[in-house]
Amino acid sequence: MIKNILKWQGGKSSLLLNIIGPRFPLEMKDPASDITFIDAFAGGGSVFLYVLQNCPGVKRLVINDYNKHLINLYYCIKNDFQNLLINLDLIQTQYNSSPNKEGFYNDVKNQFNYFVTSPSDMAAKLMFLNRVGFNGIYRENGLGLYNVPWSKKETVSIYSMESLSEANRLLNSLDKVVLCCGDFQKTGYFVTQNNTFVYFDPPYRPLSITSGFTSYTKEDFNDENQKELADFYKELDLKNAKLMLSNSNPKNTNKEDNFFEDIYKGFNINEVSAKRMINSKAQGRGEISELLITNYKENNECIQENSILKMVVSN
Repeated sequence: MIKNILKWQGGKSSLLLNIIGPRFPLEMKDPASDITFIDAFAGGGSVFLYVLQNCPGVKRLVINDYNKHLINLYYCIKNDFQNLLINLDLIQTQYNSSPNKEGFYNDVKNQFNYFVTSPSDMAAKLMFLNRVGFNGIYRENGLGLYNVPWSKKETVSIYSMESLSEANRLLNSLDKVVLCCGDFQKTGYFVTQNNTFVYFDPPYRPLSITSGFTSYTKEDFNDENQKELADFYKELDLKNAKLMLSNSNPKNTNKEDNFFEDIYKGFNINEVSAKRMINSKAQGRGEISELLITNYKENNECIQENSILKMVVSN
């Protein structure tokens, strides 16, 4: 089973099988259903790939992200696959044979930032930078330029033919796959009455000032943005869409922080265990709790406590 296409901050591949996926609406698994699934913050692709592999009730897919390079990559995997493979093989061979690996990496980074080439070449550069950049993160500075340093890897394999081929097949397995690049609110256009499920995986609210960045583009995703997202969530709830949202649990560090209880009052707030996947310090990669917020009743047994459905699940 293919889990993701890129290593991405906040990626959900380790949580999908045991925690997130089983809490999707039941009709997602029913082949007789006719569901539109919207991945509003697609990131590295783990969620929509899970859906394509495990949810036969989904007949239409909308993939959205603010990062134009991600959407271009998914476009190329779906619609320009052979040229993508040619460019991936070329850049991988050139890097592995280069006597100056750091210089080669920095040259590709500069080309990626300052020169727009073909869609397949840009997509290959994104995958290269993701594999060869430090810790597999994507980060932009205030000017919107990718600024992750070299990882010091001497030899790399930047893609799996098996995984990419399967991703190509999956993205072409539905009659309708829509690729959108923009703000999460753009996805509201695709919400129809009663047969839409939307999953939100926004940049997480930091647990502390220094706990990590909240954005992988030059635009921050601050508390005001979190509130705007909560308002949008409520708008879609009024349209009878089924909704799920992931975010950090501020009570990991401050038991008095009721930020999400306040802005998602009236919805199900589920506490689940997760592992911090990307952190600069090894000791910061342990197990913590996260939140899953839904507007529908789930199939798991829950304990009602202070209007929050507490559900601690091990990986």
